[in-house]
Amino acid sequence: MNRRLNALADMVDAGSRVADIGTDHAYLPIELVKIGKIDYAIASDIAQGPLQNAQNDIKKAGLEDKITTRLGSGLEPITHDDRIDTVVIAGMGGKLMTTILNTAWEQNFHFPTLILEPNVGEPGVRKWLCAHNYQIQDEDLLAEAGHTYELIKAKTVDKKIPLSPKELFFGPQILQEKNKIFYQKWQDQLAYHEKLLVNLNKAKKKDITHIAQIETEIKFIKEEIND
Repeated sequence: MNRRLNALADMVDAGSRVADIGTDHAYLPIELVKIGKIDYAIASDIAQGPLQNAQNDIKKAGLEDKITTRLGSGLEPITHDDRIDTVVIAGMGGKLMTTILNTAWEQNFHFPTLILEPNVGEPGVRKWLCAHNYQIQDEDLLAEAGHTYELIKAKTVDKKIPLSPKELFFGPQILQEKNKIFYQKWQDQLAYHEKLLVNLNKAKKKDITHIAQIETEIKFIKEEIND
């Protein structure tokens, strides 16, 4: 597995019953079962092609009795009888991710542990977690193959634990650690934000709300990379 998948695997608690949503080749559940960290997983995907890849790799690993495959959108293939306690969703946009989680939530699927890796829209994911009584317990910011990834592990708690605007934007654990990748990522993002702000201000019909948001984000970034 690559570094990103290994980091996701590290976040899974031993003995969990895992649903890997958008599993593709089922690399994550296969690895988790092979190393003895879990005994059961569901590998789910919306498309038949990736699911077939997963089925082939699960069969090759000899783990058909421990990893079940499901075809379907988001968390729809998961039932209460599956007793899933940990959901992993990685490699999709934050907006789609929260839509999937919200649809399941409204159908009374409240999973104790969520391990998420949005490839865009991370603040929106953190905002959803806070609103639904999840506490972010672990985060990781890593770089691989020219991309940066933010990994988030959250667990249900009895009451809402609010995050500050900066914590929502950067991630509370990521902000606390501020590793080398943090400075690299946000230096690049500062240049992107400043260019975007120039273009927004050139528009004939200015989007004042968007401009204010970008100005706030630029302020946040400068404060954190120049501390």
